[in-house]
Amino acid sequence: MRLKSSQVFAIAVALLVVAFFTIGSVINGVKARKPRSRTVAAADTRPLASVQVTETPEEMHPYFVAIRGRTEAARSVVVRSETPGIVAQTPATEGSLVSKGQVLCRLNVDARAASLDQARAALKSRVLTQQASADLAARGYRSQTQLLQDQAALDGARAAVRQAEIALEQTNIRAPFAGSFDKRDAEVGSYLAPGQSCGTVIELSPILIVGDIPESEVSKFVVGAPALARLISGEMLSGKVRYLAHDAEAQTRTYHLEVSAVNPGLKARSGLSADLKISAGAGPAHRIPISALVLDAAGRQGVRFVGPGDVVGFAPVTVIEETSKGIYVSGLKGPTRLITVGQSYVAEGQKVQVGRAQ
Repeated sequence: MRLKSSQVFAIAVALLVVAFFTIGSVINGVKARKPRSRTVAAADTRPLASVQVTETPEEMHPYFVAIRGRTEAARSVVVRSETPGIVAQTPATEGSLVSKGQVLCRLNVDARAASLDQARAALKSRVLTQQASADLAARGYRSQTQLLQDQAALDGARAAVRQAEIALEQTNIRAPFAGSFDKRDAEVGSYLAPGQSCGTVIELSPILIVGDIPESEVSKFVVGAPALARLISGEMLSGKVRYLAHDAEAQTRTYHLEVSAVNPGLKARSGLSADLKISAGAGPAHRIPISALVLDAAGRQGVRFVGPGDVVGFAPVTVIEETSKGIYVSGLKGPTRLITVGQSYVAEGQKVQVGRAQ
């Protein structure tokens, strides 16, 4: 079938339109690819980021666990009267430091001194009687039974003197140990029955620093471990763990711990807040400048280092101790090329140009 001239013209026009759009698409594709190739070339040729590193060796360092605590008196005793009487004197001032045996309250002697004098006189009489009885028995004028009776009477007289001496001494209510006379409960003129309080004495040397250990940390502590306490006043006390509970407190699931520390001059008072650092053995650690610490994308605290091939790596670390020369951390292994300059401007997996820290 022969095509008409009008049909041939229409087909030719359609072919020209298709060819025009096809050639345009090819040209646009080539233009779009050219800038991309230039970008890739530019990325490939840009200079590496420059960082400075410090070689940080691994070393053994003592580990410490820090907890919050408070000071507490090693002993607190309410000193009570052993005999009835009226308070005649209060030689110790409330709140003062007292020595062992110092009189805190003194009761009226009443008839106790007279009772002691009477007992001593009776003792002298019994001594003379026993001596005379012994002489007579030696010459055969007194039986052995009578001699033993006189000796028993002498022993009774001596016991009576001792009893009277004790009764008289009990009028002096004394401190049972050296410490602070923290509270006085009796005043001059007060009547004290047996068992009533003169006051309270607390022992402050050694002093205790007490705290509560979470169950996740209790396995790190042992009785006898060295400890260091910084009081809220800034004073430092050193001591050792003297007690660690084996049974957890039911509500908080913590274990009670006590550190015994020397308290020179009894300067540290009971009830002060304290930061306790207790030795938990030793282990591998690295000393780094505190400025080397960074946070990764997940918010973990750590450091960036340069690994094989000058590629940046990240290691999360735990601060063990802060010193004037830097901080000790755990979490790194072996000698590490720690990034000390530029660590905040590089990322893990990035190749860098390494320079030695000045």
